[in-house]
Order: sequence, then structure tokens, then C-alpha cells
Amino acid sequence: MTHGTTHLSVNLNKVALVRNTRHLGIPSVTRAATLCLEAGAAGITVHPRPDARHIRADDVTDLAALLQAWPDREFNVEGNPFHNLMDCVADLRARKLPVHQVTFVPDSEGQFTSDHGWSFPADAARLRPLIEQAHALGLRVSLFMDADPIAMQAAKDVGADRIELYTEPYAAAWGTADQGTQLQRFAAAAQAALDAGLGVNAGHDLNRDNLAAFAQQVPGLLEVSIGHALIADALELGYTETIKAYLRCLQA
Repeated sequence: MTHGTTHLSVNLNKVALVRNTRHLGIPSVTRAATLCLEAGAAGITVHPRPDARHIRADDVTDLAALLQAWPDREFNVEGNPFHNLMDCVADLRARKLPVHQVTFVPDSEGQFTSDHGWSFPADAARLRPLIEQAHALGLRVSLFMDADPIAMQAAKDVGADRIELYTEPYAAAWGTADQGTQLQRFAAAAQAALDAGLGVNAGHDLNRDNLAAFAQQVPGLLEVSIGHALIADALELGYTETIKAYLRCLQA
């Protein structure tokens, strides 16, 4: 993928969620991944939860196997490292299948969706050995974080390589009087992460309306992970046109 641009990683959880409502194997998660990669997506993201309500263990393996044919793209597996995440990525490594990044997310087992980042110093001691374990597997570690500039140095100190900014507050403020304030808040958090020596990712409720402004104003943005809105758009536009639309937002 083009160096120096913000990469688009497509979260396929919602494709699996629809598939799981029947026993027909459609829509296909691997087919969705293939279409997204062919259209220019830089990577694929999945968040396998312990209850397997969307992405399942075999999906993770199948997608990793698929990505063997796309050596210039990345596979990001996210989840709570105290649940099933570490076993999942260790299994991929044992099978010599590609996985490039793990994103540690502090969600509970039954949580509807991720809704907050890690807290420091409260979470530091328990995260450190898991980050070391991921590094021993050769994986880059990103921590799901609220847009708090003060916390970024602590994320670096615990061993993280990147942070993923939890962008729902920005998305919720889009089109309101608070939009500019939230954008400034996220830009400040990203700059603090860069100053600490961290890479910057972002995700949660980013869409075709709010993405371009975010990518323009937030410094050093390496990757956005987008699922819900992108898959919803793909229902109307198709995967190819949807990916192209999101890439235009990032290139604006």
C-alpha cells in the first residue's frame, strides 16, 4: 500500500453477524475480505468475542490463510487479552499464518460493543506481561484508548507500540456545536501519542461523513479500522464502491 497515507482496515464482524443468523454460510466473510482487498483496503480487522456471536475462531484462521496471498496487507485481531485473544493469535503463529497487529480492547464478555479505553495507572501492571507475550510472538500491540493526552506516555511506558483512539465521542458530536471541540481533543491526544513515540490508529463509528475531517486534522494517523458504517454502506453501494469512497475520504 502507498507509504505515508492513512491505511483503511475493514472490520468484518457485521458480515459474520448476518451470516450467523442462518446456517447457509452466506454472506461469506472470506469473500467480503477478498472484495475489500481487491478494492484497495490495506487490511482486515476482526474482533472475535468469547461468545462467538459474530466472528468465530475458524473465521480468524480462514482469513489469516487468505491473507497469505496478500503479503502487502495486514491482519489486525482485536479483543480483550484477558479473554480469548491471546490464544487466538498464538494459534495463528503456531500455524505460521499471518497476523500483524493485536489491538487490546477492555470490553467485558457480554458487552454490546467497545465503549471505553484502558485506564492508567490502574491497568498497567496486568497489561505489561500480555504486551510482552504479544511481542514475543512477533506482534505489534495497539491499545484501545480514550482521547486523553495525559495517558499516552503511560501507554508507551507499559510497552505499547500504538494506540487506537476510541472515536465514538467525536462521531457523536459530528454536526453539533461540539464537533470542533471534539476534533481538537482528538488531535491533541494524537499529538501526545506521537510525542511519546507511539503510532496512532483510530476507530469506532467513523463513516463517510466524518472521516475526511478526522484524517485531515488528526496528526500522524496511520490506520483507521471501520466496520459497522462501512458494511452498512456496502449493502447499498457494494464492497468495491464503498472501499473506494472511504479511500477518497482518507486521501481528501
